Amino acid sequence: MTRALLPGIAAMAAIVVASNILVQFLAGPWLTWGAFTYPFAFLVNDLVNRLQGVSAARRVVLAGFATGVLCSLLGTQIEGAAGPLVTWRIALGSGTAFLAAQLLDVAIFDRLRAGSWWRAPLVSTLAGASVDTVLFFTIAFSAWLAPLEPANDVAWANEAVALLGLGPVVPLWASLAVADLGVKLALAAVALVPFRVILNRLAGRPA
Repeated sequence: MTRALLPGIAAMAAIVVASNILVQFLAGPWLTWGAFTYPFAFLVNDLVNRLQGVSAARRVVLAGFATGVLCSLLGTQIEGAAGPLVTWRIALGSGTAFLAAQLLDVAIFDRLRAGSWWRAPLVSTLAGASVDTVLFFTIAFSAWLAPLEPANDVAWANEAVALLGLGPVVPLWASLAVADLGVKLALAAVALVPFRVILNRLAGRPA
């Protein structure tokens, strides 16, 4: 591992750890605070991809994945008021979603890197964030995949409620997924600002 990769790996690991902690705390009826930190993993990924290339970005993703797996394994061993802080389905959903979404982000960014400076980070993050949300919430909470962990009761997540309290009646986890995706998509646009500023400063140009 080259020393040049250490800042990216450290930043990715810090975001993953922070998100795993903050996901335990509510930021409203449909969100946890982790929803506001995790999307910046895409920013780290895209910066490494732009500055050091696709291979370096994949290595940073794998480091983040390993960190996430460790956090999930620790969470399954910590008992909360309603059981383990992290169920095996949540651990599986989290790891699968992270790896698939981040590697998709790497691939799309690399394909679009020759275009306008904003196109690659924006499109890759939007695609990766969408895949991340769909995979995580489906694997972790949908009733269809209950056989993955029969002892884990996800009835609470499948309670029929109005979408975000206003729309058609859907399982509760669908509202959680829509709110989560909304934050990720909004932060994908916001993250273009630090992406541009950091690149300009490293290139010696004024922000």
